[in-house]
Amino acid sequence: MLVIVLENAPPRLRGRLAVWLLEVRAGVYVGNYSTKVRESIWNQVEAGIEDGNAVMMWRTNNEAGFEFVTLGANRRMPTERDGVRLVSFHPEVTGGDL
Repeated sequence: MLVIVLENAPPRLRGRLAVWLLEVRAGVYVGNYSTKVRESIWNQVEAGIEDGNAVMMWRTNNEAGFEFVTLGANRRMPTERDGVRLVSFHPEVTGGDL
């Protein structure tokens, strides 16, 4: 199982992903591909994301049962704690915080 979620992505990237994956909600793509195809799809996301952001997760044989990568600016960023990948929240930057 492969899931990709895009935010603020250009329409051409969304259309490109729709060729390979099923868009079940706006910006949410699912499919089931080999590692080689998954890496090829992610390369296309990296090349076309521009100012948007993305996360890709896939099923794997580890304790969590899945792995994920992120791309672009987002408050949710991956972190590792005791060998387990989690998601931490960075504080929002407001005009007064500069």
